[in-house]
Parts: sequence; C-alpha cells; structure tokens
Amino acid sequence: MIRKILPSVLCFFLFSLAGEVFAGSEITSDVKQTIDKVLAIVADAELKKNPSLRREKLRETIGYRFNYKQMVMRSLAKNYKARTDKEREIFTGLFKRLLENSYATKIENYQDETINYVGEQIKGNYALVKTQIVRKDGTIDVDYKLINEGGRWTVYDFVIEEVSLIRNYRSQFSKIIKTESYDALVSKLSKKVNDLEASQDKDSENL
Repeated sequence: MIRKILPSVLCFFLFSLAGEVFAGSEITSDVKQTIDKVLAIVADAELKKNPSLRREKLRETIGYRFNYKQMVMRSLAKNYKARTDKEREIFTGLFKRLLENSYATKIENYQDETINYVGEQIKGNYALVKTQIVRKDGTIDVDYKLINEGGRWTVYDFVIEEVSLIRNYRSQFSKIIKTESYDALVSKLSKKVNDLEASQDKDSENL
C-alpha cells in the first residue's frame, strides 16, 4: 500500500509563506518563484470559484519544476531498466498523476507556514537547496535535490528531516515488485490515483 508521505511533502514545498532567501542564488530563486506562483493561484478569488481550472493551473506550475522522469527512474531503480519504453511511459504518467492529485487533495488543509531558504550546494549538474519550515510547533528541515537538464533546474527528490521521498517510494515499489510483481505495483498505483481523482470530482460537485 502506497504510504501517505507525499501530501505533506508537497504542502511543505508549495504551501509556505516566503521567508528569507539565500543571497545570490539563482537556483534557490527558481524554487522560490515556483512557490510564489502557487501561492498566487491558491489566493486567487476567481480561481476558487473554478476548482477544475485552479487545479489545472497548479498542475502546470508544479509540473514545470518537478522532474517526473528522474523521480520514476530513481524510484524504480534497477526495475526501471527492465521496463519497456511503453511501460516507462505508462508508469511515469501514473506517478505524475499521483503526485499532482495527492497535492490537490490537501489544498483546503493549507495552514500558514513560513519557509526560510538557508543554503545551497552545487556540484556539477546537481544542486541541493536547503530550507527550514517554521511552524508554530517547531522548525522542520526540508532539502530539495535538483538536476540541471538542458539548462533548467528541476526537483527530483525531497528530503524532510533526513528522510528522502524517493527513497521511501523506492523501498515500497521494490517490496511490491519482489513479493508480488511489477504488474501488481501498476495496479495498486492505478487504483490509488483513480480513488484520488474520484474523490476530487466528488468534492468539486459539492462546492
């Protein structure tokens, strides 16, 4: 069963008030720009009246900054190599929908938090943006791992309190494939995504 770590991760990434920005950092500024854009979409009074359109705009925004292909490659690990191009395409689509829809279901639960950008590390085509989420009950360390492909920096992993999102998924996916099968994993992922989308459609009807 797919664990529910993802929604919290996305809330940390996208639902935080802008705080201090690490000086002189273009990569960190890119991350901040994505967060600012999402906050603007969420706060838009007209878009609140059209949840479907708002959801689509949010998906476009996070889709530009998230590197789903890299996430899938790293989540499936050695099992990725064994997949056909068609299987990879299907799985990436499911994974993308999982992230998008898990995030969308948490929109209404947003509570004001502040994110401070406290550091950055760059090594070749890889970068790490270090942040701290300041909440009423304490501070949470959240790091974003990015990769430069074609001159654009995109996020391929989140590390919250030293726990990697992708490593979590890799452990879950590997276990399902090993104890059941790859097809079983696809089936579970499909059901999870369909359940999320059905729930969202029902919520939209009740608005």
